[in-house]
Amino acid sequence: MATLLMRISAPMQSWGTQSHFSHRDTGSEPSKSGIVGLLCAALGRPRHQSVADLRALKMGVRVDRPGSIMRDFHTAGIDGYYKVSGSIERKNAIMSERYYLADAVFLVGLEGEARLLERLQAALQQPRWFLFFGRKAFLPAERVWLPDGLKDAELFEALVEYRYPGMNESSERLQLLIEDDSGPEARNDQPISFKPRRFIPRRLKREWVCNPAYQLEA
Repeated sequence: MATLLMRISAPMQSWGTQSHFSHRDTGSEPSKSGIVGLLCAALGRPRHQSVADLRALKMGVRVDRPGSIMRDFHTAGIDGYYKVSGSIERKNAIMSERYYLADAVFLVGLEGEARLLERLQAALQQPRWFLFFGRKAFLPAERVWLPDGLKDAELFEALVEYRYPGMNESSERLQLLIEDDSGPEARNDQPISFKPRRFIPRRLKREWVCNPAYQLEA
C-alpha cells in the first residue's frame, strides 16, 4: 500500500457533518466527505458519478495546528432573495449561524493503491475545478499537494514521520485520527453518493504522537 499526504491549511475551514437548515456546524478536523469532495473537484468529477474508489481509501488526519472554532451570524434576503431558478422570493430575511475553524493546519493522509494516488496527486497539481475547504469562500492558504507527498509507506507511518518547512515546532505531541473499524469514535461522513447526498458512519481512533519537527529541534 501507498499513502498520499495533503496539507490542509487556510484562514477559514468548515467540515460540517450535522448541518441542518439555519445551523451550519463544523467538525474540529477535516471530514472524509469533505476530503472526497475536494478530490472530486480536483478530478472534475460531477456529483452524480460514483465515489466508490475514493471512499475505499483509508484516511487519517494529523492535527498540526488545531485552530479555533468561530461563529458567524448571517442574514440574507431583507428585501427578498434570488432562487437558483433566477426568480425572487419575497419573504422575510433568512438568518443562520455558521461555524468554522480559524487558523487551522492539518496533514491528511489517504492510503490505497499507488496508481490511484498518483492520479490524485496529479489532479491536485492541476485541478479541473476550484478547490475549497467546506465552503466556496474558504480557499487554501497554501498548495494542497506536497512535492514529496506520495509515500511508499502505510498511512500511520507516513503521518507520524512526515515534516515540512514551517510546520509547528512548539508542540511536543500532535493529535492523530485514523480510520479503524474497531475505533471508539463514529462520524457520519463516509460518502455513499453526493447526488443524492447519502452518508454512513465510519469508525475512528484518536491518539497522540510525537511531533517530528519538535524531535528535530530537541
